[in-house]
Amino acid sequence: MSAYLVCFEPACRTRYPIDEVIYNCPKCGGLLEAGYDFTGTDAPALKRIWRERRMSNQPLDQSGVWRYRELFPFLLNVEACAVTLREGNTPLLNAPRAAQYAGINTLTFKHQGFNPTGSFKDNGMTCGAAQAVRLGMKRVACVSTGNTSASMAAYAAAGGLQPIIFIPHGNISYGKLAQALEYGAQTLQVEANFDQILKLVRELAERLGIYLLNSINPFRIEGQKSIIIEMMDQLDWQPPDWIVVPGGNLGNVSAFGKALRELKQLGFIDRVPKLAVVQAHGAAPFFRYAQQGGGSRFEAEVHPETLATAIKIGDPVSWPKAWLEVSSSGGTVEQATEQEIADAKAVIGACGIGCEPASAATLAGLKKLIAHQVVGAGERVVAVLTGNVLKDPDYIYRYHTAQLAAPDGTAIQPNFGNSPVVVPNDADRISELLA
Repeated sequence: MSAYLVCFEPACRTRYPIDEVIYNCPKCGGLLEAGYDFTGTDAPALKRIWRERRMSNQPLDQSGVWRYRELFPFLLNVEACAVTLREGNTPLLNAPRAAQYAGINTLTFKHQGFNPTGSFKDNGMTCGAAQAVRLGMKRVACVSTGNTSASMAAYAAAGGLQPIIFIPHGNISYGKLAQALEYGAQTLQVEANFDQILKLVRELAERLGIYLLNSINPFRIEGQKSIIIEMMDQLDWQPPDWIVVPGGNLGNVSAFGKALRELKQLGFIDRVPKLAVVQAHGAAPFFRYAQQGGGSRFEAEVHPETLATAIKIGDPVSWPKAWLEVSSSGGTVEQATEQEIADAKAVIGACGIGCEPASAATLAGLKKLIAHQVVGAGERVVAVLTGNVLKDPDYIYRYHTAQLAAPDGTAIQPNFGNSPVVVPNDADRISELLA
């Protein structure tokens, strides 16, 4: 089966070799994506093979990404290049309390926080690292507000690569930074925001021959397609009405749309769900673009601000792909305030599930979409939780103890707070309290 890189722009569609180290089309500057000749793909046969692989002890079959490798066949020798930590295999979790909070009959979370480094980034990073190995690269780099750095550091270490991480100085949770340091990454804290650093790192990558593993890398997108493939497999190939996802650099929704289109084209599913992207109010350039109906000039957020650091991105590189996927699916884009995200996060936690702040944007946004009658109360919705609850423990403690404030200093009310109580070393007093 042939594989190639192709310009995403409809007016260009120029093809390039799959092993060329490029991130944008040299001809027009458009984003690139991986393309394949899927002639002869047998959907029913692959469904059986993928189910059988769940019982296999082979490392690639145990991966919830590489198990579905027939739908991203960019490697000539998968066994020699794939770097796996048994990523994917993330559950679908029913959340009645969250459904009631949102105003919907039923709600299912696809929780990517169950990944090896605690976020959805692992699904994409396993493929990005594999391509780096295939290309013979020695060093890999990324700009990150947290999850990408943790994931890249782990997969680089597992693949024998040297990870170099650039982070905005003072704008990363220690839970995420600790992972990058633990996995041996050379970490540079730059006094600039995410978007400014990405431009810097792209220049350095080209100058020094370092392989860039941000979501602009098309192989990251290929790996993130597996989130949707696994989701449909878990749903017995019966698509929901909506899939809701947080929006930061917009690589996820780009990958989700590509996966859904390919699954529909190849006969795995009979329809494509609508995609809903939710951004934080202080970092919502994609929301504003959607409000204008698309088509106009995309205006970046120069100074993005949100406590949901995983989506604190003002100039998302994947917005053209994301807009195509959202609009062609009949989907929508919403935004949520810091208060709405914090309350939604506490509600998810009360379900016994938990997530990082950015993940909770899905529930916060879904609640608004239902209130606005964009999503019906009887529709089937899968909301993607992108990161583990322990990614930002300081946020949790400050919310529940009424110490959390938005970036502008506005106090966030703990409407679902659960503050610890100080008690004396006295059994009678504690018995009275618990009674």
